[in-house]
Amino acid sequence: MADTAASVLYEVSDGLATITINRPGAMNAMNTEAKVALRDAAREAAADGAVRAVLLTAAGDRAFCVGQDLKEHVATLTQNREAGGGGQVMSTVSEHYNPVVRALASMPKPVVAAVNGVAAGAGFGFALAADYRVVADTASFNTSFAGVALTADSGVSWTLPRVVGPGRAADLLFFPRSIGAQEAYELGIANKLVPAAELAAEALKTARALAEGPTLAYAALKESLAYGAGHTLDEALDKEDELQARAGASEDHTIAVRAFLDKEKPKYLGR
Repeated sequence: MADTAASVLYEVSDGLATITINRPGAMNAMNTEAKVALRDAAREAAADGAVRAVLLTAAGDRAFCVGQDLKEHVATLTQNREAGGGGQVMSTVSEHYNPVVRALASMPKPVVAAVNGVAAGAGFGFALAADYRVVADTASFNTSFAGVALTADSGVSWTLPRVVGPGRAADLLFFPRSIGAQEAYELGIANKLVPAAELAAEALKTARALAEGPTLAYAALKESLAYGAGHTLDEALDKEDELQARAGASEDHTIAVRAFLDKEKPKYLGR
């Protein structure tokens, strides 16, 4: 486990990587240190062949992540204006937020987000980039961007319409508001809704089950879902054919079939 003073903690145990945003006193807002650490942790989890699933969580019980640390942002804006700078003040999108979302959404292994409290702005984006969201009944979501005269980032313009539909996404982006846990569940933002006291255990159970599952099949499912979102039916069918051939040749498929015939629970190897 990383130093508890770190803004992001990273730990790998039995194939499960746990990434914890660790700024509870600031509602897990993202300052530069946290953004760099989260980006690097997500990339490390994506590249590590020993990691078969990822749990993205946050310290404390008030917030999952409220997005950009506005105190640091205001200071950067002031420095930028005094120096006569241009739009480089928003370079954090390309340097930090985009790499985090790309790593979470595209890594060939499932990502579970345990949403313990407020998820706003980029924090909402990080949660949406996960494949599965376990949400506390005390949590809430807010796009926030238009409220501070900004447009969507952290992948929200791509992920949110695919979760709630384009009409609802436009409503939530143009008129930011707090979306309670129950509404989030009804909209499909939350995959599983649990009492706050049970969140940590339930999220760990979910992530652990995925870490012990057929990793290559999960990777193919992620790839096919992303591919199907932007291609025709015929193209999606061809992609399914390609991915199924790969999955069918895996050791895990052989293990699963043998276990089924022997009426046993399969013990997957992740290959």
